[in-house]
Amino acid sequence: MNFKIKNNTGSPIHYEKEIHSLCNFAQQRLGFQEPPSIFLNHDKRNAKNTLGRTGYYDPSTMEIHVYVTGRHPKDILRSLGHALVHHKQNCDGKFDSDEYTGPGYAQKNPHLRKMEQEANRDGSMCLRDFEDMLKQENTIYYEHLQKGDKKMSLK
Repeated sequence: MNFKIKNNTGSPIHYEKEIHSLCNFAQQRLGFQEPPSIFLNHDKRNAKNTLGRTGYYDPSTMEIHVYVTGRHPKDILRSLGHALVHHKQNCDGKFDSDEYTGPGYAQKNPHLRKMEQEANRDGSMCLRDFEDMLKQENTIYYEHLQKGDKKMSLK
């Protein structure tokens, strides 16, 4: 599946291949048909806030926005996995446009709380399964990622 990824950071993202791979893995695992648009956002002020946003999913536009400033790539992928579960929920018709989604929504609305619990559980497990698959199927590639290499040697 072709995922549209828009880098709004002003800097190169050196793990874009992993983002595409995780999205494809999640699409197969979760079973959604229409790909979301993914935006990687830079926000210094948000990054300085201990409880700042890590990302969000907009069901009306099928957009995933992930804040990447100052974050470890694996943590960014974890946020992406969480949002991909929300995308699947949206594709399955589980979002209601009339529901309150402001501060405290997960404490005030039992339906949205259940959806958050599902996204936390399934998003984290999707990333975990994706990582384990990479480790098992492509040990050489994974070793290069660990060393920080940008390209895999063909030797």
